[in-house]
Amino acid sequence: MSNSYQIYLISDSTGETLDRIFLALKAQFKNINYKVHAYSFTRTENQISKILEDAEKNVNSVILYTIVENNLAKYLANESSKKNIPCFGVLGNLILNFSKILNQKASHEPSGQHELNEEYYERIEAIQFTMSHDDGNSINDIEKSDIILVGVSRTSKTPTSIYLANRGLKTSNIPLVNENSLPKKLRDNPQLTCVIGLNTEPERLVDIRKNRMNSLKETENKNYTNIENIKKEIEDAKKTFKKYKWPSIDITRKSVEEAAASIIKIREIYLNNVK
Repeated sequence: MSNSYQIYLISDSTGETLDRIFLALKAQFKNINYKVHAYSFTRTENQISKILEDAEKNVNSVILYTIVENNLAKYLANESSKKNIPCFGVLGNLILNFSKILNQKASHEPSGQHELNEEYYERIEAIQFTMSHDDGNSINDIEKSDIILVGVSRTSKTPTSIYLANRGLKTSNIPLVNENSLPKKLRDNPQLTCVIGLNTEPERLVDIRKNRMNSLKETENKNYTNIENIKKEIEDAKKTFKKYKWPSIDITRKSVEEAAASIIKIREIYLNNVK
C-alpha cells in the first residue's frame, strides 16, 4: 500500500519516551496507515547502518529518534539524508534550547532519565505503597497517601492509582459500597489527605460491569449490573463526596492518563490550600 507508512522509532535507551511521543503525534491525524519498527538501545553507527538498510527497502519510511549523543545523532541525520529518508530528532532542539536557557551543558548521557537517583527510589516506593493499598487494603496508614481515590466498583480506581504511582505519588484506592464502607479514620477526618472521588455515567458502568462479569463467567449477581441499582450507587457516591467536601471527576470519557492529569491538578490545588 503506497499510503502505508513505515515508522522507524530509534532510541538510545528503552524507547519509552519515543513511544509516547509517537502516540501523541499520530493522535493528531486521522486515517493513517502505518507499521512501527522500534529499535531501542541503539548506540553505534553499525546499528544505525543496519536499520537504515532496512528502511531504504521500504516505501514511505519515516524516522523519529531520541539519541542524545551528538556525533551519533549527526550520523543518523546525515545518512538518512543521503538515502532521502525523512528523519526527525525529537529531543535535539529541546536539549540545545534548554542548555541555552539554563546556561549549562547537557550531559548527553543515554538513559539519563533512568538514573538511580532519589526521584527513582521515590517512584519505586510509591509503586510498592500503591500496590499494597489497592482496593481498600492496608487502611491503617492511609494518612501516608499522597492521594486517596474513592469510587464505586469499576470506576478505574486501580489503573489510575498505578499510573499515579508511576508518577511518584503514593495512592490508595477505596471501593465505595456505602458511606459506612469508608474507613473510620477517613470519615472522622475527611481532609486527612487529598481525597478525590471517581464517578462515571450509569450506562457506561453497566457495560463495563457486564464485560467484567462475562470475563469471570459470572451470571448470579444481577444486582451488580442492574441499571437502577447502579444509578442509585452513583447518586449515593455523589452525595458522599459532597458531604465530605471531596472533589470528584467524571471518568466516563477520560483515558487513565487524562483522569490522572485532572487528579494531579486537583492535588496541586489541595496542597496550595493547606499551606
